[in-house]
Amino acid sequence: MKTKILILTILSVLALTSGKTMAQDAPDPETSDKLVVLWTSGDPYVAERVAFMYTHAAKKNEWFKEVTLIIWGPSAKLIAENKKLQEKVGAMQQDGVEIKACIACASSYNVVDKLRSMGYEVKGMGKPLTKYLKSDAKVLTF
Repeated sequence: MKTKILILTILSVLALTSGKTMAQDAPDPETSDKLVVLWTSGDPYVAERVAFMYTHAAKKNEWFKEVTLIIWGPSAKLIAENKKLQEKVGAMQQDGVEIKACIACASSYNVVDKLRSMGYEVKGMGKPLTKYLKSDAKVLTF
């Protein structure tokens, strides 16, 4: 009886792990040390005191090799209008944070040209965000 239980336990473990391959278990070196911050909030306090603080610190302190800030939704309108936040994002850019913005969101607020003039990469972000989510990148949303 004990032998049957042991065999069944081993078979159960093998069945659960047989779908995994070595490639799935190994982290992707391109994305395993990448932070992506999806900034969606139109609240300037959330931007300044939460999203930007962590994003900038993560790059400056080398907590992650690559750091990307994605401007999505109401944050597109906010950054286009708020000089103080523009300065903070500019400082992040200078320190190596990659700034991207969703073109659909920017278009809905009529701020595409403004965001591009600030040096942000404005493009479709649905597929890139999906790629980040499916990868080993760490994605935070504020």
